[in-house]
Amino acid sequence: MKIDFANLQHQYQLYKAEIDTAIHKVLDNSNYIMGSEVNELEINLQAFTGAKHAITCSSGTDALLLAMMALDIKPDDEIITTPFTFIATAETIALMDAKPVFVDIDEQTYNIDPSKIEERITPKTKAIIPVSLYGQPANMDAIQSIATKHQLKVIVDGAQSFGSTYKGKTDSNLGDISTTSFFPAKPLGCFGDGGALFTNDDALAEKIKSLRVHGQSKRYHHQYIGMGGRMDSIQCAIVDVKLKYYAKDLALRQEVAEKYTQRFGIGGFSSEKILPFIDSRVTSAWAQYSIRVKDRDKVQAKLKEKGIPTAIHYPMPLHLQECFEYLGYKQGDFPISELISTEIISLPMNPYITDREIEFIAGNL
Repeated sequence: MKIDFANLQHQYQLYKAEIDTAIHKVLDNSNYIMGSEVNELEINLQAFTGAKHAITCSSGTDALLLAMMALDIKPDDEIITTPFTFIATAETIALMDAKPVFVDIDEQTYNIDPSKIEERITPKTKAIIPVSLYGQPANMDAIQSIATKHQLKVIVDGAQSFGSTYKGKTDSNLGDISTTSFFPAKPLGCFGDGGALFTNDDALAEKIKSLRVHGQSKRYHHQYIGMGGRMDSIQCAIVDVKLKYYAKDLALRQEVAEKYTQRFGIGGFSSEKILPFIDSRVTSAWAQYSIRVKDRDKVQAKLKEKGIPTAIHYPMPLHLQECFEYLGYKQGDFPISELISTEIISLPMNPYITDREIEFIAGNL
C-alpha cells in the first residue's frame, strides 16, 4: 500500500472544475496583483472566522513580519516565544532586529507554557508570540492575562491552526493580531505561497493593508516603510474555492484523528508511544497527527519500508540552531522542548485517509 502524506492531488481533483474556472477567470482578466479575487477572499475569510478584518499576504512568514511592523517592534525589543516551532516564528523576530526570548513548552500540548513566561519578561519585552502547534491553540486565557498585566501585545502564530477554536472562538480572533499560512500542505492551502492576518482593531488593519504594499497610503505616497507582501490574485481565487468546503474538511480531519486515536487505543499504546493531547477548551485543525515514540529512527525506517510516509516536526529546537547561537542558549536550557524533539513523529494526516489506510499504519507501528 502506498499512502500519501497530505494527498493534495486528491483534493485538487475533488474541486478541479471550480478551481480551474477560478484560475482561468484571473487569466482572462489578467489582473494578477490585487485583483478583485483578493477582496472577495478577504470578505469570505472574515465571514468564516468572525474576525472584523482579514488581510491576505504573501506567506505565513510575511504575515508575522507584517504583524510586528504594524505593532512598531523596534531593534533590541524582546519578544517571548517558543523554541519548539518552525523557524519562521523566531526568524521573523530576528529579521526585525528584535530579540527572540524562548520559553519552554507544556509537555502535553507542546505549546508555550504560560507558567514560565513572566520570569522571562524584562523592560525590553514588547510582545508574546504563542504558536498553535499542530493545529491546537495555546492556553490563551493565561497568556492574555499576562500580556494585559504587563502591557504586552500578543501575536498568534496560527500558521498550522486556521479554523481551530479556543472556548468557541476561532483562533483568528485571538490576540491583538492572529496570522496564518496558506502553504499548500496546511489545512487550508493554496498552490504556492500565501497567508493572512486577522485583527479586530481598525487602526491595525489599515496599517497592515498599507504595509503590505510598501507602506502606501495612495499610489506613490508612502506613509510607512513597508514591503511587497501581497497575495496574488490566482492564489486568492484558489483559496476562495477551497474555503467553501473547509468546514467539511475540518470535520473530516477530526474524524481521521479520532480514528487514529481509537485504533491506537485498541492496540494498547503505552508510555513508549504517546498520543496527541487536546485541551478540552479547544478544537484542533489537525495540521498534523503527531505521536511520541522512544525509538523514532527505527519506527520511521520500518514505516518507510511499508510505504508509509512520516515527518518530524521538529527535530531540533530553535535555541540549538546555529543561526541562534548569538542568543547564548545551550543544551539543557529547555529540557521539555529538547525531549519532545527526539521523540515526535508525524503520521499521514489529511481529510481523505481511509479506514483501511489507518488500519495499515497502526498495524505497522
